Amino acid sequence: MAVQPWGEQEFGAARPPVPGPPAMPYPAMPPAAVPQVAMPQSAMRAATADRERTVDVLKAAFAEGRLSAAEYGERFEAASTAQTYGQLARLVADLPAGPMVAPQMTVAQAGPVLVPVPPTFLAPPPQRRTNAVAVTSLVLGLLCVPTGGLLGVPAVITGHIGRRQTAERNEEGDGMAVTGLVFGWLSIAFWATIMLTVAVFG
Repeated sequence: MAVQPWGEQEFGAARPPVPGPPAMPYPAMPPAAVPQVAMPQSAMRAATADRERTVDVLKAAFAEGRLSAAEYGERFEAASTAQTYGQLARLVADLPAGPMVAPQMTVAQAGPVLVPVPPTFLAPPPQRRTNAVAVTSLVLGLLCVPTGGLLGVPAVITGHIGRRQTAERNEEGDGMAVTGLVFGWLSIAFWATIMLTVAVFG
């Protein structure tokens, strides 16, 4: 066997294999399957209404040509027997309307959680002021008894003023003004009766 000057063998002779990089084996393609979807509530049991909504999505996809008849039949059977949200979500994960169940929001996505403050730590509501004129009417009305009704007229006047002011200013004391009015009018009626009796029988 003649060897050429440039180191190659004669035409037709067997050549030794040229070393090269080792061949990398191609990974086996996974069989066609329904996409897997990991969701926070995948283990939650599905209701009949959830299965019906999933079937509606499959019907729409089949009508639009996204699923073949065989694929639609397989997924329809799987949806009819699915027990959890995760099983239903996997059936429609590659369709425009899927997945059926929206993932739950995290605390960062939902925003800060507002915790109600216990009533013990809440500031007490502001107290309404007590009307001074209403207090005066109450005092004058009560003094009508030991004074023989001499303070009845001032009690009535301050009582009417006090009731008007409590309504206008949203203040406390309407009950005090009413009490002063009652004692004041009773005192006035008492003195009016005495004067009428004196005038008639005097």
